[in-house]
Amino acid sequence: MEVLWSRPEQESCTVREVHAELAGTRDIAYTTVMTVLDRLAKKDVVHQERDGRAYRYRAAASRGSMTAELMRETLTDFGRDSRQSALVAFVEEASADDIAALKQALAELSRVDPADS
Repeated sequence: MEVLWSRPEQESCTVREVHAELAGTRDIAYTTVMTVLDRLAKKDVVHQERDGRAYRYRAAASRGSMTAELMRETLTDFGRDSRQSALVAFVEEASADDIAALKQALAELSRVDPADS
């Protein structure tokens, strides 16, 4: 996913391109990259499109969107009390910059008129 996210939003790449980029930092088989991308496509995590004899892949969502969705799914699995405890534990581990970003996001949410939702 890191390779796909490093590309401009609508730019896709082939298995060969992903493999070439990964091979620079680790020993990984071409077939492993192909299998992982195919499985991610079946799970709708990446978009797959035919390009001649090859497929091209691109991320279905940005890194931030995907991270937020995974966090929402995880929190949904908790009961109300456990969910609040998890959020508190998360904030306790947050950096000053993270807390500032959270405060800004909460301030923006509080400015939204609930009647507009």
